[in-house]
Amino acid sequence: MDLKQHMSHERDGMRYPSIDQLVTKTTSKYRLVMAAALRAKQLEYKEGEKPLVTNPHSKKAIGIALEEIYEDKIIILPEMGDQNN
Repeated sequence: MDLKQHMSHERDGMRYPSIDQLVTKTTSKYRLVMAAALRAKQLEYKEGEKPLVTNPHSKKAIGIALEEIYEDKIIILPEMGDQNN
């Protein structure tokens, strides 16, 4: 990807990892969002909490949390009795 494509990629709001990549980690988008939000709060507010990924693409806690989920550093477990996961 050249610089022009990279800048265009950032401007249009696309991020890494994409939603298509993330939904492969769980069948529940709700559980994905909740796990990412919880992890982002830990990164923002828990003193000394460091990202589990090296050189994250994102500077924001929510983006880092999504990268951690995509790279299997954070595992979303199925709820007891959940037949979809």
